[in-house]
Amino acid sequence: MRRFSDRNALHTLSELNVTPLLDLAFVLLIIFMITTPLMENSMDLIVPSSSTAKTEINPAQVQTVSIDRNDVLKLNEDVITAGDLESRMASLRKEQPGVAVVLRPDRDLPVQNFVGVMDLLHKAGISKVGVMTRPDSQGSPGKQ
Repeated sequence: MRRFSDRNALHTLSELNVTPLLDLAFVLLIIFMITTPLMENSMDLIVPSSSTAKTEINPAQVQTVSIDRNDVLKLNEDVITAGDLESRMASLRKEQPGVAVVLRPDRDLPVQNFVGVMDLLHKAGISKVGVMTRPDSQGSPGKQ
């Protein structure tokens, strides 16, 4: 008995079906479009308040550096430039090795400006740096 078989059905596929590949590409595109805005690091920063903040500071022991929202620096209520601040802090450190500095940033000061002043103090060799906050008026951290 002779078998009748269809030899034409055994031919190899010379074309690649790209439909599943396109489906996968579109799904990945949608996932990346959704997750990319969530990975953004920018946010509005509100200078934190603290329920344990101490309001009494002895000005004779601590130097106070204030930074307002327009990036104006004040050293103990005297307006000063960034270069002068670094040189005065370096000379003060030579006179008093254990000098401490308290930074009083404005609530709306950009973080990069704050970090720039911290870098200036680090270059001057000041290692004791604190950030002044105000007492928490609402009783719960993080809410303003």
